[in-house]
Amino acid sequence: MPTIDPSLTRGCVELVSPAELEKKLAKGRPLRVKLGVDPTSPDLHLGHTVVFQKLRAFQDLGHKAVLIIGDFTARVGDPSGRDSTRPALTREAIDANAATYKDQAFKVLRDDRVEVRYNSEWLEPFMREGFLAALQRHTVQQVLAREDFSKRMAAGTPVTLLEMMYPLMQGYDSVAVEADVELGGNDQLFNLLMGRRMQEDAGQEPQVALTLPLLVGLDGQKKMSKSYGNSVGLNEPAREIFGKLMRISDEAMLAYYELLTTRELAAVKALHPMEAKKALAAELTSRYHGEAAGPAERRFFEETFSQKQTPTDIPVVRAPADGKPFWSQFLVSIEAVKSRKEAQRLLEQGGVYADDAKIADQPLGEFLKSRPGVTEVVLKVGKHRFYKIVFP
Repeated sequence: MPTIDPSLTRGCVELVSPAELEKKLAKGRPLRVKLGVDPTSPDLHLGHTVVFQKLRAFQDLGHKAVLIIGDFTARVGDPSGRDSTRPALTREAIDANAATYKDQAFKVLRDDRVEVRYNSEWLEPFMREGFLAALQRHTVQQVLAREDFSKRMAAGTPVTLLEMMYPLMQGYDSVAVEADVELGGNDQLFNLLMGRRMQEDAGQEPQVALTLPLLVGLDGQKKMSKSYGNSVGLNEPAREIFGKLMRISDEAMLAYYELLTTRELAAVKALHPMEAKKALAAELTSRYHGEAAGPAERRFFEETFSQKQTPTDIPVVRAPADGKPFWSQFLVSIEAVKSRKEAQRLLEQGGVYADDAKIADQPLGEFLKSRPGVTEVVLKVGKHRFYKIVFP
């Protein structure tokens, strides 16, 4: 019986079961390893990549990744780990998000040994033809055993009938693609086990269920989530990724190494915490922005923050000639921030500097009146964004 490669169990929370996985590996054929993602937003973050990294580990050992884009189940919304009903999305929004998910997933996955499927392919006919039969074989007690459902019911928070059907839909995904293994976060165990039951109902060998921890966000407390403001997006600029990763706590850093890299943890523990953090930030920045990006952002960080030098490799932006825009408007126009509200908040908190002096939200023309003869300034927005502003 072949042993399980350590890369497959690294960071694993639950494996149901090791003996079954060994038995499947002994068949000597590539396993079909399933991962389902619902495209509920346009952006993925590092928390999403924990399971992608595990799927990549299976690929590297010669197995087949089966990536399911949940364009049907996204209409329902997986309630796992949530204390409220997820808002419904339009079909147009789901399709747009799905396109970005594939692009971002392949920043981690190999483009060979992969099969990408959309679960509307089988769930739309299943809902017409097989759903009632599935309901007969699974009980209300099974579904209500989920911890998140029981908590919500105890608190008097609504649980919709549609949400209760979600585990059956995800379980049927496993039947449709004949999965040997399914991956998921540790809040997904119930759904993965439902897949096993539904495969047995369909006369298939049940899949192995492998779950992984939810990555803690930059705040060191809650799981990484864009809604919590503690995430690192895969499509964020290289400087933003590096700078954000330098904010993680020393305690959380080892988990990031374990779940997001293949480095030996003993070697990481031997490093000084600051060196380990810089190495991690450089590795992940290079992964999503190219090999040269990590070392370049490390140099920028060290020169700017460790040596307190003013960076020179920064965007140059020309200010409007009329001087009418307020700083908050100008920051949005140069894409230093996403909204005027965010700009106003930064300015009020003293987070925007012009040549090392804090600035208030005023028209650019008034700012220049207080600095006669000035033709350019270095603008610092937050901790990591720098611009050279040239005035006409």
